[in-house]
Amino acid sequence: MSFDHRRFLANVSEAPGVYRMLDAQGDTLYVGKARRLKARLASYFRGALNAKSQALVGRIADIQVTVTNSETEALLLEQTLIKELRPPYNILLRDDKSYPFVFVTDRHPFPALEYKRARTRRDDGRYLGPYPSSHAVRESLSLMQKIFRIRNCEDSVFAHRTRPCLQYQIDRCSAPCVGYIAEADYRRDLEHAVQCLEGKSEQVTRELTEAMEAASRQLAFEEAARLRDQIQQLRQLQQRQFVDTGDGDADVFALASRPGALCISVLAIRQGRLLGARHHAPANGLDLTPEALLGDFVSQYYLGQAREIPREVITSHAVPDAALIARALSERAGRRVRLTDQVRGHRAQWKELARTNAEQQLAGQLANQTQLARRFEALREALGMAAPPARLECFDISHSHGEATVASCVVFDENGPRKSDYRRFNIEGVAAGDDYAAMQQALTRRFRRVAEGESVAPDVMVVDGGKGQLNMAREVLTSLGVSGVILLGVAKGTTRKAGLETLFLETVDRTLDLEAASPALHLIQHIRDESHRFAITGHRTRRDKVRRTSTLEGIAGVGPKRRRELLRFFGGLHGVKQASREELARVPGISDSLADTIHRALHG
Repeated sequence: MSFDHRRFLANVSEAPGVYRMLDAQGDTLYVGKARRLKARLASYFRGALNAKSQALVGRIADIQVTVTNSETEALLLEQTLIKELRPPYNILLRDDKSYPFVFVTDRHPFPALEYKRARTRRDDGRYLGPYPSSHAVRESLSLMQKIFRIRNCEDSVFAHRTRPCLQYQIDRCSAPCVGYIAEADYRRDLEHAVQCLEGKSEQVTRELTEAMEAASRQLAFEEAARLRDQIQQLRQLQQRQFVDTGDGDADVFALASRPGALCISVLAIRQGRLLGARHHAPANGLDLTPEALLGDFVSQYYLGQAREIPREVITSHAVPDAALIARALSERAGRRVRLTDQVRGHRAQWKELARTNAEQQLAGQLANQTQLARRFEALREALGMAAPPARLECFDISHSHGEATVASCVVFDENGPRKSDYRRFNIEGVAAGDDYAAMQQALTRRFRRVAEGESVAPDVMVVDGGKGQLNMAREVLTSLGVSGVILLGVAKGTTRKAGLETLFLETVDRTLDLEAASPALHLIQHIRDESHRFAITGHRTRRDKVRRTSTLEGIAGVGPKRRRELLRFFGGLHGVKQASREELARVPGISDSLADTIHRALHG
């Protein structure tokens, strides 16, 4: 499917954020961050790209963006998504390291500031972070030790010191190991360091700035440069994403609507950190107000499915029956859950960020609907129809050398894929690899319900295949007495490249010639690719299920215990298949008659 980047870029925000590039199957190709989303995404379509970047752009079918408040926040969210999705075009760290933290234990009278890569349940203390860069954490820890003289040695070293180490000599430690500082004084310095790491460090910054200016006035430029670097490192550490407040578990719901379209964005905040955003476009069949629609959505989001319920739910609109919904959520969660639209401080910033994401997603959604309408109109013109088709169906066959054959039926309407109407057909009783017989069975099962008045017929039926499949489709419709369906066969070209397909309209003698840039062809390619994806997914699921099933399971009298004895006795299924009747009868619990039954079942 061709991606209309001009229409997409016209609605992209200039704010910082994260973007995901998706292929035609909806799989993530690449996750990136940007200080300015529009400028960064526009750079992919200017042409000055290397070969790999061109290959990536050539596979893009859609781009989804999440607006953030800062580049640092975008970085953390980008890494979270990369770790979760593992896109093929991103650099993937083989060691799969997590974000760095600073840890302060509660068990030691003179705790150190420790660098840690991940939380563990065995640690009693406070975690500060996560932080975007291990280099920034280490440099900042060094700065804390220099300013507040916090120890950095291991507990085993600390316990066996009899005199101060070199760190004390260079004024980087107050030597608590030998009692040179009282525990209360050390705790005060440690708390100051922790406050600095938490971003409450204006006093520290002012002192460093004053020292830098004094050094500059005294022409001590090297000292001034060193202090300048320390201030930059400290500010880098303090440049925490605004949602990373260290506390707060909330889901934030924001609704954006325009005539004919709406979007609800849900931001997940855990321990004060933005974990990600999801966007929904529910149908508003009853033309509810935004407040009522958002209230119904929140109720179904938690009460209709098994979801984690946070301590706080924030909405962009004042939903009706908020107190009732909050009580229901509290009962489900087993603790108090707050539902509100009136928030201040950083929670108000969360709410505004959710609203920004909803508006951004809605703009892209409207652009996609406009593009989809244009494609349906182009198909109407190409097929000579009086009105755009209201329902398209496409069929495809998938198997592995005839094994686990599955046929797919996907449905498109004016809103795009109608996944609730998708169907799969497990093909039985046909020769392995006979795609024509498989297509005949699937079409017969689908359109028999149409002939009996149990289902609606499509306006256009697309068959992924050449002349033979098109003829088979025509025979099935004729035999069932189904009329009024336009048949369209899609045969892959010799190079199997998109845009080089041959389209057969109604009969194998009539071809439909469309330009490679035709919106009508893009719509046909989209539904064809979707049917292919849906068929392959079903085939693989069925094939894997069959391959996971032991051939012993279908034999009468052989339950789980006897299967275990057989496999243990012969060392596996292959040994069981090679065994004679007499050898099978030697297995504990297997009688002569049952051994004969097993042998006949395994050898036909």
